[in-house]
Amino acid sequence: MYTLAEEGPEDWWEVEALYDLCFAPGREALSSYRLRDGVARVAPLCLTARDSDAILGGAIRYWPARIGEMPLLLLGPIAVHPTRQGEGLGGQLMQQSLGAARALGWQRVLLVGDAPYYGKFGFRQLEGVLMPPPTNPARVLGLSLKPGGWDRVKGHVTRQEPSGSVHR
Repeated sequence: MYTLAEEGPEDWWEVEALYDLCFAPGREALSSYRLRDGVARVAPLCLTARDSDAILGGAIRYWPARIGEMPLLLLGPIAVHPTRQGEGLGGQLMQQSLGAARALGWQRVLLVGDAPYYGKFGFRQLEGVLMPPPTNPARVLGLSLKPGGWDRVKGHVTRQEPSGSVHR
């Protein structure tokens, strides 16, 4: 049994250690990190999953980004501790956070990842949506949280400027 809760400042170092464990060295050199640098996370959607002993088993984060004037959520990273994989924890983090994003009025979510895994949650490859290089276009996936959320949304994904307001 896991408790999912909003990530707090006290969780930061432990979540970062989990990401370091689960991802290759140099993960912060990926193009998606350039979209996150200096931008505040969408805090209500950033979740931790802890077991009954308060041990961190997984975490998920979201960031605001945009294509032109169209706001979007950039999902990632999501990680589950290697000893906890296969228990459905990643799915719980995805479902709860995506439900919260819908409730907050977000229309679209973007991620860079494996279509076979994320397709289980409704993510599909996006045509005409360009992440900063080097990004494999086949790994650029999107999910509409509202009907038509990705309709006519094409172009380069850019960072949400820290001083800019986010309109969903």
